[in-house]
Amino acid sequence: MKEGLLAACLACHGASGVSDTPLTPSLGAQPAFYVVAQLFLFREGRRDNEVMTAQAKGLKDDDLRALSDAISKLPAPPVPKSGLDKGRFERGRKATEGRHCTSCHGADWSGNKNVPRVANQREDYLLKALRDYRAGKRIGYGNAQMPETVAGLDDAVLADISHYLAHFRPK
Repeated sequence: MKEGLLAACLACHGASGVSDTPLTPSLGAQPAFYVVAQLFLFREGRRDNEVMTAQAKGLKDDDLRALSDAISKLPAPPVPKSGLDKGRFERGRKATEGRHCTSCHGADWSGNKNVPRVANQREDYLLKALRDYRAGKRIGYGNAQMPETVAGLDDAVLADISHYLAHFRPK
């Protein structure tokens, strides 16, 4: 991997892969295959984000693989120490039941292969991603069921789901 590529990622996504930047996801512990697929989509201009498209444009396939491997080894975002609203958390938990979310994201929401880790992700980013899937603005890579999964859910439900995932506590 070229010198400085990971540092360039972490400049926006957080020094240890945990983002403090609004609407910018934490990268720590994302599955390597998911990361390489997303970087590929950015590089090819198939995901709508000017900054990421520009960052990924010159990356070679070996760079994508090296970055995805390094990112997957970063520590997972921690459970937030504050900000938990128990009512919203419980409503979000209930909203995910019966939608088969954990069949792809895992019971601990840590992701799998081409499915992202969503446990303890930034709440604002989760809400934006869910809204984008619902509106058909975001494509997936092998996860075409996301638009169908969130279809018909109003913003209040998406906000509760985002709150639940952002504050998820493993049993």
